[in-house]
Amino acid sequence: MATRFNYDRLAEMFAQFDMTPSAAEVQGMLTGLIATGTRADSDELLTLMTDLAYDGNTMPAELKNLIREQAEEIQVSLGDRDMGYQLLLPDDKAPLVDRLQALGGWVQSFLVGFGVNQSSVATASGDLREALDDMIEIAKLDFDDEEGEDAERAYFEVAEYLRISAMMCFTELGRHQPAANDSSKTLH
Repeated sequence: MATRFNYDRLAEMFAQFDMTPSAAEVQGMLTGLIATGTRADSDELLTLMTDLAYDGNTMPAELKNLIREQAEEIQVSLGDRDMGYQLLLPDDKAPLVDRLQALGGWVQSFLVGFGVNQSSVATASGDLREALDDMIEIAKLDFDDEEGEDAERAYFEVAEYLRISAMMCFTELGRHQPAANDSSKTLH
């Protein structure tokens, strides 16, 4: 699934609104919220994002629309059968340290979003609970001193693991099933 949003463009747009979290952190929060059951089209999501990412200040309508569009894209991509969800991180040409910092911010922010709906953990599978434990450990890592081919490979492996874990979380906890049609109705 192709994404309409890219890291650099969103970073510019968020900076225009003096938004503190990075583009990766905003996507991480949104993903954590959506993956645990907050609907992308809900007013609750905008209220939570106002508190979590905009320091409780009144969000301008343009920023609300941008957040809602990004949330809707995240929700669709998390449920994509072709596993189209992608973490929003700096381009591969960016210095590794910048990409690692964004990755660390993404996972920390995912856990913040996830924490809002933390009661969902009780129904999570063992695999998902293990992935969440791994995310907590990844969030604690210091990414400042990493460089070289091994660090590059580790970056891609961790990013892929986080991507798959976010989709697994959505599948188990966040997917909203459409209302079943009542089969007892007779069509005339």
